[in-house]
Order: sequence, then C-alpha cells, then structure tokens
Amino acid sequence: MSSATLLSFVFVLSTIILQDILAAEDDLMVVTVATDETDGFKRFLRSVKKYGFELKVLGMGEEWDGGDVANYAGGGHKINLLAEGLKKYQDRDDLLLMFVDSYDVIFNNDPDTIIERFKKFDARVVFSAEGFCWPDRSLQDQYPSVTINEKRFLNSGGFMGYAKDVYEMITHESVSNRDDDQLYYTKIFLDENLRDKWRIKLDTRSEIFQNLNGALGEVVIKSLGSRSYLYNLKSGTSPTVVHGNGPIKAEFNRIANYLADGWTIQHGCQSCEEDTISLEGLKEEDYPTVLVALFIERSTPFLEEFLEAVASQNYPKSRMDLYIHNLEDTHRKTVEAFIDEYQDEYQSVTSIGPYDGVGEAMGRNWAIAECIKKNCNYLWVIDSDARYEEPEALKLLIQQNRSVIAPLVSRVGKLWSNFWGALGPKGFYARSEDYADIVETKKVGLWNVPFISSTYLVQGQKLPSLRNAYSINSELDPDMSFTKHVRDQGSFLYVTNRQKFGHLVEVDHYETDHYVNDMFDIFNNPTEWEERYIHPDYAKSLNEDADILQPCPDVFWFPVVTEQFCKDFVDTMENFGQWSGGKNEDPRLATGYENVPTVDIHMNQVGFERHWLHILRKYVRPLQEKVFQGYFHDPPHAIMNFVVRYRPDEQPLLRPHHDSSTYTVNLALNSPGVDFEGGGCRFIRYDCKVTATRKGWMLMHPGRLTHYHEGLRVTNGTRYIMISFVDP
Repeated sequence: MSSATLLSFVFVLSTIILQDILAAEDDLMVVTVATDETDGFKRFLRSVKKYGFELKVLGMGEEWDGGDVANYAGGGHKINLLAEGLKKYQDRDDLLLMFVDSYDVIFNNDPDTIIERFKKFDARVVFSAEGFCWPDRSLQDQYPSVTINEKRFLNSGGFMGYAKDVYEMITHESVSNRDDDQLYYTKIFLDENLRDKWRIKLDTRSEIFQNLNGALGEVVIKSLGSRSYLYNLKSGTSPTVVHGNGPIKAEFNRIANYLADGWTIQHGCQSCEEDTISLEGLKEEDYPTVLVALFIERSTPFLEEFLEAVASQNYPKSRMDLYIHNLEDTHRKTVEAFIDEYQDEYQSVTSIGPYDGVGEAMGRNWAIAECIKKNCNYLWVIDSDARYEEPEALKLLIQQNRSVIAPLVSRVGKLWSNFWGALGPKGFYARSEDYADIVETKKVGLWNVPFISSTYLVQGQKLPSLRNAYSINSELDPDMSFTKHVRDQGSFLYVTNRQKFGHLVEVDHYETDHYVNDMFDIFNNPTEWEERYIHPDYAKSLNEDADILQPCPDVFWFPVVTEQFCKDFVDTMENFGQWSGGKNEDPRLATGYENVPTVDIHMNQVGFERHWLHILRKYVRPLQEKVFQGYFHDPPHAIMNFVVRYRPDEQPLLRPHHDSSTYTVNLALNSPGVDFEGGGCRFIRYDCKVTATRKGWMLMHPGRLTHYHEGLRVTNGTRYIMISFVDP
C-alpha cells in the first residue's frame, strides 16, 4: 500500500470514528403531547418501541384545551405542556430533543440515523417542512426561497434540536392554549434574528421529517425483503419520521400498514400478533359477552343458511345476546322459525320486525344502545349478505384485540368486498393500490382501512362515543356514517384476511316473485345454490375411479340434486298448477301435437328454462362425457324439459316409446314406498326395470333406437319426475 493510499485510508477511518464519537456525544429523547391513548397513539408507541427511542409523553389524562386542530388553527396547549415538561432540561446542551405529534406520526428508522442526519444540517433546531403556508398564507412571501424539489414552509408537527435552544424557543413568548402553535413557530422562524440565534433550519428535502399532506404523489412504499419504508421520489430521500398531517389520514393509515416493518415481503404481517389476547382455556362463564346484531335490510337469498352460520359459531350462546332487525316481510317466517329454535340458548333475544316502524339507521343505533345497556364486551354486527364459513370466526376476531375489526368477505370470484382501501375527495369509495392484493390474499395481514361494512366486531368500551353513529338525518348511508364516526373518534377500522372467514352473497338482483325464490338464484349466487341444491355426493361420480351404477345396459344412475331441490321443484310446479291434460293436442309445442303425451309442466312455463339449461351444461354434461365417451356437445341442446306427474286416477303410466333425443335424463323428484307405490321405468329391449328410484338421483340413457321404454303404472300416491330430451 502506498503512503498516499495509507493516508487516505487513515483519513476515512478517522472520519468514521469521529462521526461515531459525535453521534455518541449526544443523547436523543423523543417528546410528544398526547392526552388520550387513541389507536393512533398506540401505533406511534409501536414504532417507538421497535426502534428503541427514549420517549417522554406529556399531557396524558389531561383535558385537551388546544381546540379542534384537525379543522381549525390552535394547539397552543402543546407549547405550554412542552414548556412545563421540559423545564429540567433547559440547560442541557448535550441532549437532543425531538418533538413530534403522536396520533398521526410513525417512526421509520432508528435514533442513530436521525442524529446523523440532524448533524448534517449544521443547525441547532430543525423543523419539518411542507408545501402549504398555514395558518396565515399572507406570510408565505417572507419565507426563504427553495428549489423546485424542496418544501418551503414550516410545519410544527415535527422538530428537533438541542434542549437548551428548544426550551428557549418555546418559552420565548407567552402563549394561550387556544393560540396556534404553528403560527408561533412560524413567526420565530421568519424573524431573522431569532432564526440566526437558534440556527433554525427547515428540513426542506424531507431528510428527517416527511409531511404527507400535499405530498402523496411524491412518495411510495418500498418493500425489500424484511424492510418496508417510505421513499420520496422527488427528493430521493427516505424520511425517518412520517407525519400524516392534514386531511389525508385515510391514506396515511394505509401507508402506515407497512411502515416500521408492519408488513414486509419476507415476513408478511409483523404487527398481527402484537397486542393480541387469548381465549384458550377459558371456562364458559368467563368468555366475553357479545351482542350479536343481525340486520336483514333487504330481501336476501338463502337466508336460512345465513342464520344457521351464525348459530353454528363455536362460542357459548350463554354469553351471547341476540338482536335481530328485519325489514323484509318476505323473511318474517324464516326469522321467527330461527328464533323459536334457538331463543332458549341465547341469554336474550330482541327481535324488531318489518311492521315495527324502526328504520335501518335507528335499528342499528338501538343495537349499540342495547349493547351499552347490557354492558357487553363486544358488539358483533352481521348483515344478511355476509356468510360466515369459519366456525371460529368470532373467537379469532376477539383475539385480534382491535377497536373495530372486520373479517374480509368478498363476492365469490370478484373484487367486490366489505371494505374500501381508500377514500375519494368527497369521502366516497376509491381503490387503493393494494386493494386487489388484499382481496385476493396476495398480501395477508391486518389492514387499517377507512371503511368497512356487512360484518364487523366493535369493542364495547368504544360504544358510548358511538351512540348515534348511524346518523338518521344524513346524506351518508348508515355504514358510511358509522365508519366516519369511528374515524372521527380517533379509532381505527381494521380488516383481516388472515383466515378465510366467508364471503358476500349478491343481493342486488335477487328475484322475489317466485314461489321458491332461492331456487331461481343459481346465476347470482352459485356457491349458495350449489350448497343447498347439488347432491353432496355429486362430485364423486366424476372421480377417475368412480364406480358408476348401471341398473340396465347403458342406463346410468347418478346422485345429482338434494332432497331440498326436489321438494322446492315439486312445490313450484304444484303452486303453478297448470298441468297439461295428457292429450295429443298441445298448444305449448310449435307443431301443436305431442305423440306421447304426459301430464306435465314445461320449464319455460315457470320461468326455469334458462336455469335448467345451465344445470344441464354445468352438472349433467360432465357426467354424460364420462359414461358416453366420445360424445361432446357443449352446450347441450334441449327443447323438451318438463316435470311429469303420475297418479292412479290421472295418468298412471306411459306407453312404450322412443325419446326424441341423443340421450335422456330422468330425475326422480320423490320416493317410491313413501310418496307413491308402483312406478318406475322398463327398458323393453333388455327387459330391465328400474323401480327403486332414488330421490335426487338421475337416470341417463340413450334416446331414439336402442332404449325403447315405458313408464310403469303408479298404483297409489303421486310420482314426480323431471325429464329432459338432450340434443334431439
């Protein structure tokens, strides 16, 4: 190594050591003013703890007297609290004090980094900077000029300096509690003598402090491995203190989900297990009390399943009160039946019906009042469009221990969910950049969001401040009103996608003019429809090694639909009641003539033709392709789809005939030996009968030449079958 190189190395090493010594010479203490332990304050404390700051909190438990600083000038109370709290440090010239707001501030780096950056300013006091001159715009021309990528105006939400200088600055003049703190500091900064006295500078490039108001388009979240941090694209800096000042709280809360490594690519959600509680091992009588508030504000498909999912929660009903608000007469009997079945298991049941004159907003406010009255620990709100699939859902939500938390539920296969990732300028829906990733669970965690709906859990201690959160006389709908009240109270709204909790049903296009409405809802809510109406063993027939029953040659037998489908189908036909006379003349057909007439009702007569063709394509066609290999026709074509009724005194049998089809499906809608005697089908060429038909099971056989058959005589009762001639 040459002497010049050695000298250069020694110089660099000496510089590094000197910087370390200088950093070590000064201690850093963070000071904040907070009178309430809000969710924002708890988030602030998390970042303080993560990076190991020494913290001094002033004003906790005192009544705030600084005015409504979120909307108006004020905040002088902060200066007076600082002056009182920092007296003992007034002579410290070796102590760095950093003041920051706490409700909307989060640290994103450690004390050493902050000290190092502060020293580069060559200042005694450094204030954060922003792009707005507030609260007195007339002062803006008095500010020193800055470059295009810098912020020009002082912001009082964050500053740091040596204790001696800071104390002199905050006690320079007397301040009333209602005076504006930012104006106080601004006048000091604009006074050149005072600015020089305390060597005050502004952090115009966001080296230390980043104020987000007016700067959202300049910053991005960067997640690299185990780190997530804020990066300023304009200044090329990574600020260490992030301040969500002004009217951008919703977006700041979203950004803060990632800061302080709250969520990282490598480790996912690091904050999810913090501040949680456990219900493990509790005796039944020690479980928290919960008011379960069910809201049926619109006609809703598959309401029985909704109610049963609530009743199936693995949580002691002896610790639950039930509150039901139902505005739909369509569902009155269903709700009454549910109450009759379960009312003795819950601590109490309150039911408000469609004729009680209690509107939605009032009904929701009453639920809050009821929960407060009963001193319940939690209010669990569930709207009828939210379907829980996870029986441990309530426990999981309680254990997460957040003020207000919603499980993520979305419409199956769609991005429509029960939360908004962002708010637009007028407070309505806006999509955040991470919304789709959260709904599709590409990012899993606990997310602070501005709006939730459909179902959520509220801690009982938060309810007194939310008594009339569902405003009755408001331009906002009840959900928007509620979430705005929560945000205004300083509480956070969380949505969790850490588990698969359930989904949302689609209620917007629910038809209520059918005898059995749910049976017609196959297109809007296929998940619910399939769960109720498709046989639980249907999919087994599609397994590669499935043993398909074949009672006669090339006659195959499959379980396809549930007994509930059969009942609803028959009830629909009998309610319609316009059975054909079983004569050859049939005006329903294009030719006006039926060669082999039956007493029947066609699917198109009850509005079910489109639905049945969908069933043929989705559920019947795969079975056909399995057993009649080599024949493909997608979609299947069927003109004749009808329900046949056999009775001894009406039409007891059907003469031998060929079907006008490539293949025929014959679905048994009721049971021999229970609903009727006799009946069945005989395939004449093979002299093979199928008489012990099974309700919900489908016979499939070729039509035309090979399977000449007849309907056997019904001797007692009524037999119903559904027939479809496929690909005539």
